[in-house]
Amino acid sequence: MKGGSGLPVLLGVLLIATRTVKSINLDVSGEEIASQLLHLATFTDDPNPAVTRIVFTENDLLARGYVKELMTAAGLTIREDPMGNIFGRWEGSDPDAGAVMSGSHADAIPLAGAYDGTLGVIGPIAAVAALRKAGFQPRAPIDVLMFTSEEPTRFGLGCIGSRGMAGELTAALLDEKLDVNGTSFLEASTAAGYGGSTHQILDGTLVKEGAVKAFVELHIEQGPLLEAEGTQLGIVTAIAAPAALRVFFSGDGGHAGALLMPYRNDAGLAAAEVALAVEASVLETGAIDAVGTTGLFEIGPNTVNSVPREAKLEIDIRDIDAARRDAIVASVLKTVEEVAARRKVRHRVEMINQDAPATCSDQVISAAAEAAEELGVSHKRMVSRAYHDSLFMARFAPTGMIFIPCRNGWSHRPDEFATPGDIERGIKALALTLAKLAGSANAVHSEL
Repeated sequence: MKGGSGLPVLLGVLLIATRTVKSINLDVSGEEIASQLLHLATFTDDPNPAVTRIVFTENDLLARGYVKELMTAAGLTIREDPMGNIFGRWEGSDPDAGAVMSGSHADAIPLAGAYDGTLGVIGPIAAVAALRKAGFQPRAPIDVLMFTSEEPTRFGLGCIGSRGMAGELTAALLDEKLDVNGTSFLEASTAAGYGGSTHQILDGTLVKEGAVKAFVELHIEQGPLLEAEGTQLGIVTAIAAPAALRVFFSGDGGHAGALLMPYRNDAGLAAAEVALAVEASVLETGAIDAVGTTGLFEIGPNTVNSVPREAKLEIDIRDIDAARRDAIVASVLKTVEEVAARRKVRHRVEMINQDAPATCSDQVISAAAEAAEELGVSHKRMVSRAYHDSLFMARFAPTGMIFIPCRNGWSHRPDEFATPGDIERGIKALALTLAKLAGSANAVHSEL
């Protein structure tokens, strides 16, 4: 710096950087991106409009190929880690700077829709293309990222790719995750062209300290608030995390007519009591951000004339407050013990996961809010109650999310939908956010 304290020069740099980002004229077509999303949706195990795309299956590999085609067309340099996370890089002017990343997932639960996750993969490709077309050059590199296996469908564990990047997977945990056919993650990833040993996968996926400067994920809200309020963007301040558990009950069963009521130990009724207790335990907190769901309820032998002798529940409890969520879990576990003793059924509990919630970075929140203001887009700060890869990216990098409305708040269903106008606004906001976080090479050159 030249002269005195250097403060005038520093302010000049900041003004140049601000002016450079604000002057960007972004060319984004929501119709074109919607068309790309619908094409991606054709890689599915079920007929459209439903989308079923399970990690490392044929349609997942076809989807990966299409995403890489879009990355290449946008001028991005592609690399893939041993876990199958896909990165498309736009190099910055500073080779030593950590990358600003944006991405999401393309795998889909059975009978899902075309927008969950995929908007956050194709959207940043379009954002980078728009910035490049506008003549913007980032100081820090920008990486577009497609995560492996955000959905827990195949291996019973969500966010596998981002967990691996954050160092929150062990070899023992990954090796014990099998699909319904007994195929391990290692076997499936190897068949898909990734893999190595489990330790090699984890070592090669772990992100080195300082390698990521910031991460921001574009996503449909998956809830009704933005649409109901007529607000165009949501800027996420915190991400709720689930505690997931399986509960098994077993009784002795018997004939529905011959086994008298005093002699029954009905596993199905024990499970029903626990399912109702999940709801009651959440409601007792009085917290709007606490939710609980018994999303899987199976009984056996599952016939009308037999007293249930087996029952299985899978329970999902979420909150942005870890202590409050864990208190709900403790209450449910206490109920399981009490019900099992009173109904004289045997029981077993498995904790699937109990991850910590995340608070979004003030830096990313501010950048997204400034982007919305510059675009003249209405926005609000809000909580993400759904699970996202951002939860694990926040473990090692400043992280945030941008939401756009989706019709009726529907998601994880075939009629999931976002308008081209909302898609376009979201991508433009993402582009400006990425530019602010990466910094302008031109601003640095002007100061020099």
